Amino acid sequence: MEPPVFEEFDPTSDCDCPGCAHWRRVPHVSPHSTVGRPAATRALAVAAMASAALGVSHTAPALAIPHAPHRPGVPAGDTPGTPQGGRAPLYGPGGAPAKPAGAAPLPEITRAEIINRAKKWVAEKVPYSMTDYWTDGYRQDCSGFVSMAWKLPGNEWTGSLHEFGVRITKEELQPGDMLLFHNPDNPQNGSHVVLFGGWTDYTHTYYIAYESTRPHARRQTTPYAYWNNSDRYVPYRYKGVKADVTGVEESAAPQDTAVPQDTKEEGKAVHAGAAGPLAPASRVPAYPGRGMFRPGADNAHVTLLGKQLVRKGFGKHYAGTGPGPRWGEADRRNVEAFQRSQGWRGGAADGYPGPETWRRLFS
Repeated sequence: MEPPVFEEFDPTSDCDCPGCAHWRRVPHVSPHSTVGRPAATRALAVAAMASAALGVSHTAPALAIPHAPHRPGVPAGDTPGTPQGGRAPLYGPGGAPAKPAGAAPLPEITRAEIINRAKKWVAEKVPYSMTDYWTDGYRQDCSGFVSMAWKLPGNEWTGSLHEFGVRITKEELQPGDMLLFHNPDNPQNGSHVVLFGGWTDYTHTYYIAYESTRPHARRQTTPYAYWNNSDRYVPYRYKGVKADVTGVEESAAPQDTAVPQDTKEEGKAVHAGAAGPLAPASRVPAYPGRGMFRPGADNAHVTLLGKQLVRKGFGKHYAGTGPGPRWGEADRRNVEAFQRSQGWRGGAADGYPGPETWRRLFS
């Protein structure tokens, strides 16, 4: 079996304030624009006229749009702003009435088939929508995505998907299982579901998630259980899953591409170097996250990284004292040299270690 692929990924930035979340659902209207919003335009005009009449020299301030508070540790753009569609037949309301779970035998499917079906939507970058249905008949939101991957006879939602699965523990998770968060108090606020693709490290703190969220279906390394509301996600296994003939790698995500990628933005591969051998998990310390290697960072992970760079022969930019706990330009240049030795160029060799750089460095 070919070694699995791990990706370095910086989530795209996307404001999640209530104002922006509302105007993102209005076609062709910028979230912070007054176009198409006459009341806001009139208010600005009145304010400007009042300033001129009073002889005020400065410009009247724009109307403020309330923003949600910053959530420490949650990268911008990774909160699923995904209101949920309800239970529906394939191809939407025009189809046959949706059948409740247990009304018909569940279709059997292997784990490999589940992951391959998920990969197809990721490869086609199926746009997120709670009202549109893709050519295969499944609704283009997160619950429709899992319904599609599990090959369910209709489109389920976060309030019904659990009926098609059995609850399991974190230790029992295997590729093709799901992590479900259903918010019964407000299903359209925070409810989300992702497919589990495999662990990326032996500490089981990060995994590959397949999901449908704005702007389109994606696959990315994700902290367990999710970026936010982590303690409210519950793992489930599809009742109709059957054993794979060839098996599915449980300790890592199935391979998406022929080579590893250090990606700096979603959907854009900036590196396509030769795949290196996968290091035994027991010898690779858990990747601590990009925040440990930013200007001004001071922690033991920087020292560990520096010592490994020296051990690998990439410590020439350190002074005579060698690596230390404070991240600096010498660390960045040494990491960049290592990344370039892997054949990486451009943004993939920026000197800041991501999960794939970390794995290769400690392999």
